[in-house]
Amino acid sequence: MEAFLVSTGIVALAEMGDKTQLLALLLAARFRKPWPIVLGIFVATIANHAMAGALGAWVTTQLSPQALRWILGASFIAMAVWMLIPDKLDDEADRQSSRFGVFGTTVLMFFLAEMGDKTQIATVMLAARYEAYFAVVAGTTLGMMLANAPVVWLGERVTRLVPLRVVHIVSALVFLCLGLFALLG
Repeated sequence: MEAFLVSTGIVALAEMGDKTQLLALLLAARFRKPWPIVLGIFVATIANHAMAGALGAWVTTQLSPQALRWILGASFIAMAVWMLIPDKLDDEADRQSSRFGVFGTTVLMFFLAEMGDKTQIATVMLAARYEAYFAVVAGTTLGMMLANAPVVWLGERVTRLVPLRVVHIVSALVFLCLGLFALLG
C-alpha cells in the first residue's frame, strides 16, 4: 500500500505544471470533448508507465542492493533539482494532425510527451525502490489522472488555483527526502 500511495502522491505533485498537464489543457481547449481526452490520457499513461515500471523492476535484478541504493538516492536528488525547473509545452501538439480523432490524438500525444518525462523517470525509480510493480504503476497512473483529469474538465481555472511554484518546491522536497532516505537508509 505504501508503494501505491507514495507513487500516487509523487506523480500527482510532479505532474503539476508539467508539459503533459499543459498538453491536457491544450487538447481540452482544442477539442472540447473531455471524455475521449481523459480516456486517452488514461490509456497512454498505463502503456507508458507499465513500460517504465517494468524497466524499474528489471533494474533491481541487475544491480547489487548497494549500487541500487546509491543510484536511487542520487536519482531522487536529481529529480528534486529537476522539479524546480518548470516545463514548457512544445509546438508538437499544434503540428499534430487530428486525423486520429480526439481519443487517438490524445493517446499518441500523451504517450510521446511522457517519454523521458519526469513522471516516467519517477515511475522507473519508484518501481526499482519498492519492487512492487503493479502498485507503482497503478499509483503513478492514478497520480497522472488526479493531476490531468481536472484540467481537462475545468481548464485554465484549475491552473490558476494552484500556485505552481509552491507545488514544484513541495515536490522537490519530497524527492530530496526520498533521495536522502535511500542514501542514509
